Amino acid sequence: MEIFSGTEDILIDKKSVITFGKFDGLHRGHQKLISYVRKVANRGLLSLVFSFTVSPLQVVNSKLSKQIITNEERKCVMESLGVDCFVEYPFTEQVMKMEAEDFVEKILVKKLHIAHAVIGPDFLFGYQRKGDAKLLKKLGQKWGFEVDVLEKESLKEGVVSSTRIRQMIEAGDMKGARELLGYPYFLRGQIVHGRQLGRTIGLPTLNQIPAKEKLLPPKGVYVTLTKIGNTYYKGISNVGEKPTVDGDFMGIETHLFDFSKEIYGAYADVFFLTYLRGEFKFASLEDLKAQIEKDKKKATVYLQDNDLKECLGILSANLFKKP
Repeated sequence: MEIFSGTEDILIDKKSVITFGKFDGLHRGHQKLISYVRKVANRGLLSLVFSFTVSPLQVVNSKLSKQIITNEERKCVMESLGVDCFVEYPFTEQVMKMEAEDFVEKILVKKLHIAHAVIGPDFLFGYQRKGDAKLLKKLGQKWGFEVDVLEKESLKEGVVSSTRIRQMIEAGDMKGARELLGYPYFLRGQIVHGRQLGRTIGLPTLNQIPAKEKLLPPKGVYVTLTKIGNTYYKGISNVGEKPTVDGDFMGIETHLFDFSKEIYGAYADVFFLTYLRGEFKFASLEDLKAQIEKDKKKATVYLQDNDLKECLGILSANLFKKP
């Protein structure tokens, strides 16, 4: 997959099929659009996904919004979906004030060589979001490209949306989020040094610090699968602080059941399967160790059912195949 990120210096020399959006989560609805783009592109065109480096609403409202997946995680999922080209266009003040007609002519036609657009029914674009599907079709007639409008994907008695998925994640409903995403909620991050107290009780952990824009589930302990290289390891992960040792580290701490290598500096993907318990303070490290052993037993039982098989099937079949 070719990536253009943070630059306006783009010139696609092949006619392209394009879909547009924030693609936060790259959920089943997004995947429906991208699958259709790839299908049309099989006629000898380039499949291209267009997004911005930051959400336009975030810039307009001057507020940091939490994301289901970060930009780096989004690239990872996007590549696994088989897209030829992914554009993260800089959302500058000039772009923000660009009229819909100018956006089509200056960017879609002249830079991206558009031949076909694939959008959802509520697609809006241009200054003050004045452009819609009707205008895009009209401009398509002018500039010689086609426009297809796809209906939204529905599941579990509702439209699949990033808003619904955020609500599920914030409630700790990891299975519900997985059903709408089409894959388990995950965090990609570098392994960093913690205080290494886990080693003193025979339970070493991997520590990761999430990006500040990453949407995290509630504090507590989760059953997880962690991908390191091309291998998945069973484990449990704690989201939050380390109250037992009076620490100020906020992030993800994962104990893998069958792993003891030193991998500081490496990257790992932690996939959240289900919520086990909340986070609370223990009187001693011995009490903490006893609780973690209980958590491991519960996680082991959970990982023996079909949920593990389902998750591994999803991950190995179509997503996250590339390291």
